[in-house]
Amino acid sequence: MTPTRTTKLERGRSVLGPALELIHTGRAPTRAALTAELGVTRATAGAVAAELESLGLITVDSRPGAASGTQGRPSHRLAVDPGGPVVLAAQVHADGFRAALVGLGGHIVATAPARRAVAADPAQILGDVVEAGAGLLESTGRRCVGAGLAVPSAVAEPEGTAINPLHLAWEVGAPVREIFTHALAQARISGPSGESTAPGHTANDINLAALAEHRHGAGRGAQHLLVVGTGHRGVGGALVLDGRLHTGSSGLALEVGHLTVDPVGRPCHCGSRGCLDVETDPLAFLEAAGRDPGPEVSLLERSQELIRTAYETDTAVRGAVGTLIDRLGLGLAGLVNILNPDRVVLGGLHRTLLETDGDRLRTVVADSSLWGRSGSVPVLPSSLAHNSLVGAAELAWQPVLDDPLGALTA
Repeated sequence: MTPTRTTKLERGRSVLGPALELIHTGRAPTRAALTAELGVTRATAGAVAAELESLGLITVDSRPGAASGTQGRPSHRLAVDPGGPVVLAAQVHADGFRAALVGLGGHIVATAPARRAVAADPAQILGDVVEAGAGLLESTGRRCVGAGLAVPSAVAEPEGTAINPLHLAWEVGAPVREIFTHALAQARISGPSGESTAPGHTANDINLAALAEHRHGAGRGAQHLLVVGTGHRGVGGALVLDGRLHTGSSGLALEVGHLTVDPVGRPCHCGSRGCLDVETDPLAFLEAAGRDPGPEVSLLERSQELIRTAYETDTAVRGAVGTLIDRLGLGLAGLVNILNPDRVVLGGLHRTLLETDGDRLRTVVADSSLWGRSGSVPVLPSSLAHNSLVGAAELAWQPVLDDPLGALTA
């Protein structure tokens, strides 16, 4: 091998990870775009694309073509390989859990039916999660290169413990990452190289939702992205700065659910009153609408269905929507004043509230915040159906994105 060839190959391998991430997030749909984004020669970009293709991660069109609406030299199109490897992604929440297989690009390949019960023993529920994922792998025959888990709790780093699983019957400090990894080993779920057990990556569900929305959804392109949402119980928030989650010194940053929006409101688990966590989640909505929450269905699904079917005809439902919007708007205004994001994305029931009466919500935010008043902070609905699942997959994909060759051939 000539020195020139050796240098070209080494240079190409040094940008394999950045190249894969550009294709994974849709920022390099062609080899020309990849060349420009990486700042390398066309020959180097071609070598990089060829190596990622040989690893089974992407596809490269054999014949170059011009993208629709563009001018200039046609370029080979790049895409994640739809038949390539997957990761096992799972989410546990107050009303149950779901497992899925997710490929590069945030594409959900297969999902197991949602379960409606969460055991008090985290080892049991995480064993069930992994069992469901193993069933998907067996039925699809896909190669697994990792596993990620989203949980409704702050996860302390580096220990991987759930320190405030408020809406689950788990003990505080449950070692969820260790339990998850053990369950993966028991089920013989493989890691990136195919020879070892997949490590269990675990993080807070709203943090992972924010990561997914930033890479693949409504937050794509934002430099300072604030995501706030309520799923089945409670309220969470996350901040993505320059493409990276802001998690604080030990993974516990941005507990936005404990901002006070009604000083004489409901008692909160934190010891205060009127926090976002208890004033703007599905349980608060159902109570404000005069409905019995009931044990038989998801609180989130029941709330969304009630808004969809009764908002126009039921004054109690319409009033509950207005009340929650006003409380949520006050909380968002405070966050905008403190964090100065360039975009806000809302998920779960908050997304439904925004879609139901976005003008009212944006007005409350604008009237209560310095930056919101200028109209420079767009408030958008999340665009991914299962963003916490996709975010859990991002955790598992990260070692491959960092070093594709090393991760898959070690």
